[in-house]
Amino acid sequence: MSEENLIITIVGGGSTYTPGIIQAILKSKKVFPVKEIRLYDNDQERNHDMFLIIQLLLTTNQMQAVTLVETVDPEIAFKGADFIFSQIRVGGLAMREQDEKIPLKYGLVGQETCGVGGFAYGLRSLGGLLTIVEDIQQHAPNAWILNYTNPESIISEGIRRAFPNINMLNACDMTISIEETIALNYGYDRKNWISTYYGLNHFGWYRSIYDNSLGRDVMPEIIKKIQTTYLRVADFNKGDEAWQAAFEMMSVMVRNFPDYLPNNYLEYYLYPDMIVEEADVNYTRANMVMEGREKKTKRMAAAIKAGETRNVLDFNFGEHGQYIVDMAVSILKDQRRRFMLLLPNRGSIPNLRSDAVVEIPAYVGATGPEAISLEPINDFHKGLMEAQVAAEKLLVDAFFEGSYQKALQAFTLNQTVPSARIAKQVLDEMMIANGDYWPKLR
Repeated sequence: MSEENLIITIVGGGSTYTPGIIQAILKSKKVFPVKEIRLYDNDQERNHDMFLIIQLLLTTNQMQAVTLVETVDPEIAFKGADFIFSQIRVGGLAMREQDEKIPLKYGLVGQETCGVGGFAYGLRSLGGLLTIVEDIQQHAPNAWILNYTNPESIISEGIRRAFPNINMLNACDMTISIEETIALNYGYDRKNWISTYYGLNHFGWYRSIYDNSLGRDVMPEIIKKIQTTYLRVADFNKGDEAWQAAFEMMSVMVRNFPDYLPNNYLEYYLYPDMIVEEADVNYTRANMVMEGREKKTKRMAAAIKAGETRNVLDFNFGEHGQYIVDMAVSILKDQRRRFMLLLPNRGSIPNLRSDAVVEIPAYVGATGPEAISLEPINDFHKGLMEAQVAAEKLLVDAFFEGSYQKALQAFTLNQTVPSARIAKQVLDEMMIANGDYWPKLR
């Protein structure tokens, strides 16, 4: 791979997260010199709207020399690409809405990546991403795929089975978002931290957060601070009441379980009753996104189409884009920087099954990831993780085998579901709602 004149493809180019990735590419241009950016999406209208926005973003930053391409053709998207960033949402926000609202009808957590909503999303995402990976293998077999597509644990498990030797990193920016929020609230600099974290995607704990500038593990003092003061969301999420509520639940979690700092998504598994009580079955997170980011993107695209160029772009850039670009730079320059990745366990957590897909720290260089070995984990965390791993593996079995029985087992084992009766009811309704997005389950 040449270190100059890179070709980058963004799969799911119409996503509202695309501007953050482009902004990160622009910020990193000295170490990540891109000559061409391709936006690939099966939603042509959405992709074109984003094309107009990114075109203006490049012009505003005096980067007109970068070629920008929009396409629905996989050959045009992938041929000759060096890095491929994947962030697809199969079924769009309309299906996310079903993922969230159907479980709530049965008194279950309705969330896009957790609970049975996450399982529904996983069955859709896996089929879509497998097709994309097949196309990449045909047109750009040496490219690196950096995947943000959720739910990451299920995606990683499924892709690993179908393409065991592929150049692919599965990552989630949630740990970075948590760390950034904590650092901004309590006056730390996250760049000084070396974090030790383990778990599954959206399902894990910090064991330590060592601050190089202070020369100590700051996690115990962070936990004490969170126990007594609610975290306020970082600037790029200000005004987002749902995110604020999620971070406030961390205070409850560390009061009950003070030895480790949890991923805030654990609220859906540890306190599902509280989550359901506060939920509105008629207005979920999907509706918030439709009314917020999606409409704002439409307004920006409409303004550009009308000839406006000044004061049009309106984005709050978080860590999402920078994290994936930093991984690409670490591969390109063989930097061996430390990232949280979804990887086969293979003894990294010694007392957890070897074939589990776990989220752990790893060094990333030109040849890919090198997982960091961790200490054994406690029985409480191990028990929660083992049940979740088994459920996710059964779900991936159901996908590849077309097995209704395996899907029912997966839904029943999901820790947000109280009984097999309810598992069957919600599975049956989700099968109808998802139609051809899911494999045929028999």
